[in-house]
Amino acid sequence: MQTIFIFHGTEGCPEENWFPWLKQELEKEGCKVFVPQFPSPPVVPAKINEWFDVLKEYEKYITEETVLISHSLGGIFTLRALEKLSHPVKAASIKKKADHFVIFQSDNDPYVSLGNGKELAKRLDVEMDFIPNAGHFNKKAGYVKFEKLKEKVLEIL
Repeated sequence: MQTIFIFHGTEGCPEENWFPWLKQELEKEGCKVFVPQFPSPPVVPAKINEWFDVLKEYEKYITEETVLISHSLGGIFTLRALEKLSHPVKAASIKKKADHFVIFQSDNDPYVSLGNGKELAKRLDVEMDFIPNAGHFNKKAGYVKFEKLKEKVLEIL
């Protein structure tokens, strides 16, 4: 059974945006999907060590076949988690730690500029999937489903 994690961003939760939809879609494909709730109090962000405390509960499920999906600042946490792993995962980021890596970027994201997405793709030596007018890929931008992400995940599996 393929194991997949979806990490939310600051002030996020497992029930927002496209997370529930993608979880349900991937479970239909026979995947085990975890969407952990990380501490993320309003205004003052949680400390990264508090996020790692939550992740410890799931360590036994993170194998070389695991796919890590993240949204917003959850992507930074994913990078930090990959640095700490003693083994690679199937897909996420940091090429030495993942067989596949995908970046989705919009041109009108109010939090992450198109330039930041391009720079990340360049530094990781991967292609960036550009989606125009997608905002921050959240519910506010109309993202309660994320078909292109689902397609990429299924392609990798």
